[in-house]
Amino acid sequence: MTITSPHLGSTDDWTDARLLFALEEVVEKELNRHLKVAKDWMPHEYVPFSDARNFPGYFEDGEAWEPEQSKVTDIGKIALVVNLLTEDNLPSYHHEIASLFGRDGAWGTWVHRWTAEEGRHGIVMRDYLLASRAVDPDKLEEFRMAHMAEGFESDNRHSMLHSVAYVAFQELATRVSHRNTGHQSGDPVCDRMLARIATDENLHMVFYRNLLGAAFELAPDLTMQSVRDVVVNFRMPGHGMPGFERAAAQMAIGEIYNMRIHHDDVIQPVLRYLKVMEIGGLGPEGLKAQEELGLYMNGLDTEAAKFDEKLAARKARMAARGK
Repeated sequence: MTITSPHLGSTDDWTDARLLFALEEVVEKELNRHLKVAKDWMPHEYVPFSDARNFPGYFEDGEAWEPEQSKVTDIGKIALVVNLLTEDNLPSYHHEIASLFGRDGAWGTWVHRWTAEEGRHGIVMRDYLLASRAVDPDKLEEFRMAHMAEGFESDNRHSMLHSVAYVAFQELATRVSHRNTGHQSGDPVCDRMLARIATDENLHMVFYRNLLGAAFELAPDLTMQSVRDVVVNFRMPGHGMPGFERAAAQMAIGEIYNMRIHHDDVIQPVLRYLKVMEIGGLGPEGLKAQEELGLYMNGLDTEAAKFDEKLAARKARMAARGK
């Protein structure tokens, strides 16, 4: 669909309600496309239940968890816990997007469908972790309780456009994190499971990315400002979980998610696909946002290059010690 609505002279005319109404047809189109390409799958088919055994507690034959029972690498354990705890906060995410996008019409259908698909991710990851004894189950539950008890409030809950821009990048970031975790896990079963999850996350990214593209056609100045704000202030949704900063640092060193990956594999692909830096005809505020976005991306690339150098030096030191 090509949106033919004129770009209004004043950005103040675009309320969230008007934008939701104006983009409803696009949402319906993207929803129908998504339902045609998305494939249902069964979480239990990805879990090695034959490896499972009882834990202590109700069962007299329960066997306590020990680190050596896990097939997963140390960095894989860290990333799996972060990724699962992120998925665990689904009730809060649903509340956020249902409040912003509504529960009726195409928007509501998408909100509920997205929630149902995301629910599979938490189910299969938790079942895998427990059946394979990949991580300490007691600590995992303690972390879940602490994280969910804090709730979740999006940095972008004040604006529908900011929220659409955020999830366009965040869904891709989640896909990349899951996929790289699988590669680094050391367990083919885990890698296969996370590849299946990553496929869903990529489809979710496509939905929001295309919706963001439609928003650029409709309200380019406001959308450009939203993208600038989101990119400059981007945080992963799990930032509030216990020990997140330390885990994020370890995941950066482990090349699961770091500045270089964030720049090259998350932010740039979306900007490039939508040709954000090539959009013309912007008003003063939109042009300013575009310029500031470009400057930020240049700075992020520079910082990523510094990180690359430090990581390479670290690898060289570790290799030398290994000799």
